[in-house]
Amino acid sequence: MNTKPRIPPGPKGRLLLGNLREILHEPFDFLIRCRRDHGDVVRVRVGPLVVYLVNHPDAIEQVLRRDHRNFIKDRGTRMLSALLGQGFLTSEGEVWRRQRRLAQPAFQLDQIQKYGAVMAGCAERMLLDWQPGQTRDIHADMANLTMEIAAQTFLGASMTGQADRVSHVLDVGMRYFAGPVVWLPWPRWLPTPSNRRFRRARRELDAIMYATIARRRAAGEPAGDDLLSRLLAARDEDGSRMTDEQLRDELVTLFLAGHETTALALSYSLYLLALHPDALARLAAEVDDVLQGRLPANADVPRLRYTEWVIKEAMRLYPPAPSIGREALCDCEIGGYHVRKGTQIALVQWVVQRDPRWFDDPECFRPERWDNDLARRIPRCAYFPFGDGPRICIGNQFAMLEAVLVLATVMQRYELALAPGFTLELFPSVTLRPKHGVSMVVRERLASTRNSEALTLPRTAAVT
Repeated sequence: MNTKPRIPPGPKGRLLLGNLREILHEPFDFLIRCRRDHGDVVRVRVGPLVVYLVNHPDAIEQVLRRDHRNFIKDRGTRMLSALLGQGFLTSEGEVWRRQRRLAQPAFQLDQIQKYGAVMAGCAERMLLDWQPGQTRDIHADMANLTMEIAAQTFLGASMTGQADRVSHVLDVGMRYFAGPVVWLPWPRWLPTPSNRRFRRARRELDAIMYATIARRRAAGEPAGDDLLSRLLAARDEDGSRMTDEQLRDELVTLFLAGHETTALALSYSLYLLALHPDALARLAAEVDDVLQGRLPANADVPRLRYTEWVIKEAMRLYPPAPSIGREALCDCEIGGYHVRKGTQIALVQWVVQRDPRWFDDPECFRPERWDNDLARRIPRCAYFPFGDGPRICIGNQFAMLEAVLVLATVMQRYELALAPGFTLELFPSVTLRPKHGVSMVVRERLASTRNSEALTLPRTAAVT
């Protein structure tokens, strides 16, 4: 006797649009309600697409690790190829394996550590433009900083003079993919103002990247430590090298995705520290004790433990990429429920990383929770800001080193307070951006803070 496949529960939706309205207008409240009301696997409908929200670490590990060959990137991620091309993020199969194999040596820890001085030096130069009493958009500052770091370490060249152009391209792309075009793709072929802006932005990005590649090829055999030099010199097992188009796609993916996500992690770290003065004081005390007034270096990172916890906790509460998408290649089962071929799967960090089953007081900013190796005490995929499995972010070690060194450099010189009247509003797209930036007031570090001893951090207030 055949039994009917178990279909996960889910919220009711409209006849044609399903749950699209809630997803576009109140995404985080909607996602939290789905887990609370319907459990660890939830069926929602986005226009004609069926999407399963997967909210349990074991099921997430199944999708990303144990059964990863049964899934490919979801439809929304694949659409990013319109901007990113066939880079690490969007490619599949043998194309992805070849590109990953060629680029992997550039992301080995010994190679990444060569970039530490560049990271701290760029942060120090950024601070030359800051003055006590200024009100600054910290997200814009962090984005410009991480863009310059990415340019010097990935491209071997400064972005001075082109940062505004690249920022504009990124902003156009993020707004484009935040709209319904991801879920209802047919409008992308229409000559709408949004589509025209996106295509112009793509052409501008191509011009910047292909010009950079051409200059480096014309210079002859590359000999630098930057990523582009290594990719130009890399040879596959058959002796072949990357084409200009392949180089463009990988550089765009790493450059845009890499600088954007680290800028967000730093922005939210500084925002949360401003809300929690005890955490701010403890971080300042650690920085002063470890660095003794000099710029941070790679050798200091193991001792900047609380600095790292702050960044981890910020990424838990405000994951730079708030969800990971997959598509089922065949019929399978997740969490006891039947999944049909073609079903879209959403693994939502925002929900899982705020789940009280894995994190005490999950809405609270408590960096000290990462003491005693919390990551090993919780289920593997209860915390996954960089993903997991074979397709874990290739630049995760780079990003963490950069975030720790930059945050320590900033905290040596200044404290930041939220600007009067500022309220954080989120703009979820490919990444989780602040809708109106992060407006903060620069304050000179107080001597009493610089000389304070390490503090025992009490329980902090909930994040609002």
